[in-house]
Amino acid sequence: MEIIRYPHREEWVKITQRPHLDTTQLQTVVEGVLNDIREQGDEAVIAYEERFDHVKLESLVVSEDEIEEAMNTVSSDLLEALKTAHHNIAVFHEAQRYEGIEVETAPGVICQQKSVAIEKVGLYIPGGTAPLFSTVLMLATPAKIAGCKEIILCTPPNSEGKVHPAILCAARIAGVSRIFKAGGVQAIGAMAYGTQSVPKVYKIFGPGNQYVMAAKQQVSLHDVAIDMPAGPSEVCVIADETSDPVFVAADLLSQAEHGTDSQVFFITTCEEMLEKVQKEVMRQVEELPRKQLAKETLRHSKMVLVKDKEEAMELSNTYAPEHLIIATDDYASLAEKVVNAGSVFLGHYACESAGDYASGTNHTLPTHGYAMAYNGVNLDSFCRKVTFQHLTEEGIRSIGRAVEIMAEHEQLDAHKQAMTVRINKINNKQV
Repeated sequence: MEIIRYPHREEWVKITQRPHLDTTQLQTVVEGVLNDIREQGDEAVIAYEERFDHVKLESLVVSEDEIEEAMNTVSSDLLEALKTAHHNIAVFHEAQRYEGIEVETAPGVICQQKSVAIEKVGLYIPGGTAPLFSTVLMLATPAKIAGCKEIILCTPPNSEGKVHPAILCAARIAGVSRIFKAGGVQAIGAMAYGTQSVPKVYKIFGPGNQYVMAAKQQVSLHDVAIDMPAGPSEVCVIADETSDPVFVAADLLSQAEHGTDSQVFFITTCEEMLEKVQKEVMRQVEELPRKQLAKETLRHSKMVLVKDKEEAMELSNTYAPEHLIIATDDYASLAEKVVNAGSVFLGHYACESAGDYASGTNHTLPTHGYAMAYNGVNLDSFCRKVTFQHLTEEGIRSIGRAVEIMAEHEQLDAHKQAMTVRINKINNKQV
């Protein structure tokens, strides 16, 4: 990891930059695949599954028998862990329910707002080097609580045409409606446009590689909403002399093993802690099965020594991390200074993996600095807020003239007329 000591503020923008990928050629490939899916439906999806996932499929549909087989295949320990995580995620997201509002903004003018579930949502779950069955729970659980009528899940099968059993179990536990064997760009296209097997959805959720992210961004321009723009995963850890270097190193490495395009960012106010964490990272990385991948990630990651906590928090807010771990004794006071972050982990025992799996918060979060403007997935992500207004005759008297004047000054005469005819009717009644 690159070590930077006491950087000047004008260096912060450069320090907090993520690794840049040239996606020009990638965008062209993605566009071609999406066009094929739009025009040929299932046939194209099956062809691309053979090409990219090396599997010859007869059908894209995951059958009820396959789900039952998975439920009987997964170990009882894992099944119990999935149920524990699902319970905690459900408790946290249930608490986010919005009951709506009604307010009289002026005499006779009643305005209301209520939450309405998105009827059809699509979930994409990667199934490559690390099948993310936890993401099934993170996305399907709030979708079910929100009241989405149809929850579609796409995930790539293995070379034998089977979906990872833990993914199927998580889908059953969380209430997914239908599951399809499709990965990558072809899965995004299938959910965006609809095929003979896969229904078109209104919003697509879920992580993926750079091809999946590019596909989500392309379909979001014209065809379907997406959860958020996203890039590779990342963590920022803030430490001081009270931190445990073993814990901190483990937290950094838990993010580094995600993929070579991930990034870890370490900020400390203590030179001794920097040295201890550096040594501990090098020791622990050698024990990891995915150590080569983690080492590659560490090469473009940074350790930054700053003068005080105030500067540490300001630098973190400039970075706007997906995950922020405040691994200090005074985490509560520092938490009040958080402005830009996807999800925050407080104290010595709140490791990122707790949030990734089972604490209850959602792990689908904005990356690549998007935490400056976006929040992570929550119950509202699966809903729309619809507003209502009702005007009585008294309401027309309250705001009618203001509407006429504003419409007149915007030179929208038909807008003015719509109010004027109502005012005239009320005035004629009074004569």
